[in-house]
Amino acid sequence: MNIQSLKNTFLEKYGKNDNKISVFFAPGRVNLIGEHTDYNGGFVLPCAISFGTYLLLRLTNEPEIEFSSLNFDFSTKIRVENLGRKMREEWINYPLGVIDQFAKHGTELKGVQFLYYGNIPNDAGLSSSASIELVTAFAFNKLFNLEKNLIELIKLSQKAENEFVGVNCGIMDQFAVGKGKKNHAIFLNCSTLDYKLVPFKLDDYKLVIINSNKQRKLADSKYNKRVSECTKAVKYLNNRLNIKNLSELSIKEFIDNRGSIPDEIIMKRAKHVVSENDRVISAVEALKKNDLITFGKLMNASHDSLKIDYEVTGNELDTLIDEARKIDGVIGARMTGAGFGGCTVNLLKTDCLENFQETVGKNYYEKTGLKADFYFPEIDDGVRQLG
Repeated sequence: MNIQSLKNTFLEKYGKNDNKISVFFAPGRVNLIGEHTDYNGGFVLPCAISFGTYLLLRLTNEPEIEFSSLNFDFSTKIRVENLGRKMREEWINYPLGVIDQFAKHGTELKGVQFLYYGNIPNDAGLSSSASIELVTAFAFNKLFNLEKNLIELIKLSQKAENEFVGVNCGIMDQFAVGKGKKNHAIFLNCSTLDYKLVPFKLDDYKLVIINSNKQRKLADSKYNKRVSECTKAVKYLNNRLNIKNLSELSIKEFIDNRGSIPDEIIMKRAKHVVSENDRVISAVEALKKNDLITFGKLMNASHDSLKIDYEVTGNELDTLIDEARKIDGVIGARMTGAGFGGCTVNLLKTDCLENFQETVGKNYYEKTGLKADFYFPEIDDGVRQLG
């Protein structure tokens, strides 16, 4: 859908007035490696992708904000004095949470009309929520000339999801959506927000995302439980150490002190986080050398750890990974996102794409009864204004 057709749809929905329609875009993201490390203050390696969320908006003279989407039937208008209330389990809680953060920071709210359109598959683990949040924050910042920098908008968006939506996510999703750069991955320290852009040269390889179509509700899933388990691990370890989060530990330090964790389950959760941080560092070094074979092996090891130690994969994701790894030319395959459904990310030779899609799709359907969707994204830039 091009911008002009989106503008036409906006006018059909809201009619004409004298104010300009502005258009913004925020990408989704795929995390290449470094899963469930972000809220543990660790390292991640995501990239922004060419699927994302478009937002059209304009000011009005009415004291209310109107929300509509081309992806969801639900639309509404809310008076500005009533904007701080969560609305059931509707999609608008993501932009509402962002607007609530602006209000708490002293922004005087005025009438605005919003129209959203996204081509990120919902509940797939590609950060449709962070994409909505960042495009709203970026657009609001521009619309009201607030002059907040991008890092402020990223933090504000994460806070909106934590406090308003109720998901204890780390900052990776919002950071990747905000700071993405074409043909680069982002090596991010989630504790300090120090980051480096790492060239990701695919050459004869292709990045393929597979949506398992195993739906999940992140806020209701075991995601928050994993956050709690990691907090317990830190408390146990602090009987011997003085750390704020698991990512402060090297593998050797963890091995030397894991005896202070009496619970086997909690120990496994901590093991994944510490080993995953080490894999991210190794993955960055591999990309710097353009060593995609080693990078693919690290992707495989990451999934195995998420399956065995962190237990966030499940039958559908594991089936996709098992079938992908049987295909000649596939050098790396892992779940991406929070897990419990959602997507896998695969790195494979371009010349095996057709066989990969046909064979994996067929075998996955036979084993699960679900139809997988395949996506072939480009690595894209972060949030931006289009018009």
